[in-house]
Parts: sequence; C-alpha cells; structure tokens
Amino acid sequence: MLTLHPILASGLAGYVCGLVLSSIPFGPINLTILNEGARRGFLWALLIGLGASTMECIYCAISFTGFSSFFTGGRVKTVMEIFSCAFIVFIGLKFLLAKSVPTKLGTTSEKLEARLEHRLHPHSGYMTGLVRVMGNLGVFLFWIFLAAYLLSHDWVDDTMAAKAACVAGVALGTNTWFSGLSFAVSRGYGRLNERTLVRMQHLSGVVLIAFGLVQIALKMAGYKL
Repeated sequence: MLTLHPILASGLAGYVCGLVLSSIPFGPINLTILNEGARRGFLWALLIGLGASTMECIYCAISFTGFSSFFTGGRVKTVMEIFSCAFIVFIGLKFLLAKSVPTKLGTTSEKLEARLEHRLHPHSGYMTGLVRVMGNLGVFLFWIFLAAYLLSHDWVDDTMAAKAACVAGVALGTNTWFSGLSFAVSRGYGRLNERTLVRMQHLSGVVLIAFGLVQIALKMAGYKL
C-alpha cells in the first residue's frame, strides 16, 4: 500500500477539502463571482476569489492552531471521529435537500457582514471577497469541524509543518476553483442556470453523505481509512 509523506498527505488533504468541500458547493461567494465576472470581467472576479480564499485559509489556520490540542486529546479524539463524520453527513443532507442556491447568509451572519462592510468599506474585488467570507460564521464553523475531522483521523499530523501544508493545500484548492470559475464566467462559457447550480449542490451532497457514512461504518467496524 502506498504511504504518502505526512507533509504531502496533509497538503493533499487540504487541497481536496478546499476544492471539493469548500469551493464547489454554490453559495454567496460563487454567485458574487458569477455576477461580477459577467459584469466587470475576469480580473475583478479573480480578486473576489483571492479575497475569499485568503479568509478561508485564515479560518482554517485558526481552527488548526486554536483547537488542535482539544481535538487530539484522549477520549475527545474518539468522540470527534464520530461527531465530525456525522457533521459531514449533515452538511451533505443540507446540500442534497436544497431546492435553490443560497443567495443570503443567516441573520446573524448578515448583520455581521453589514457591520464589517460599514467599517471596512470594501471597494476592491479582493476586499469584497474577504469581507463576505469574514462575515459568514458558517464558514468558520465548517472549518472547525473539518479540522477536527482531519486531525482525529490522522489525515493531518499534529505538527506545525503538517498544518501549514494543509493550509497551503486549502489555498491552492480554493484558488483552483475560483480562478477557473472567474475565467469561464468572464469569457461567457457555460452559462449556468439555477437548475444546473442546484444539481451541482445535490451532487456535492451525495458525495459528502456517502463519504461520511463510509467513515462511520469503518469506525464502528474497528477500521480506519
């Protein structure tokens, strides 16, 4: 069986999470890129993606450095292995049952975003993406549980080097998606309608549910992926 170096494995885990779990499911940032890319061109949409990616990485880094000792300690690690898998399934169900693409944040996040925009006055594409993710508390919660999942399953080692590699992978994964989406939209390729976006959301949900259930089954059977 092929065994990857811990740093490489951590970077790969971060890349997959950034690309598949964080970026592809459509939400406010992706819709902002779609709208702004079509209206203001590739560079503006790309900067929105870069700003969003920066804040994603900050939340990811805080989750790893601020909660790692809690996630990897004794019985808590065992509990988090199951609980984080259940959270992945929950997110998958949320995507699968979605009837439309979310265009707004929750009430609390909307108020926070409004305050941030009032204070920071984002006038560039980069700051627009940064502030939109900064005000989305769901993104931070998502990364807390995802960090718990990766650490409790030993997919990311509890070392600064491995965590840094994972954050770098997240940066690469999110920017891979946002850059491709920005380019496609600015060139007018593959105009995405509401039905197509919802189908992508449903597909993401199916993948997450299947992955989470397999992990729970393996854990209950005494195996570890």
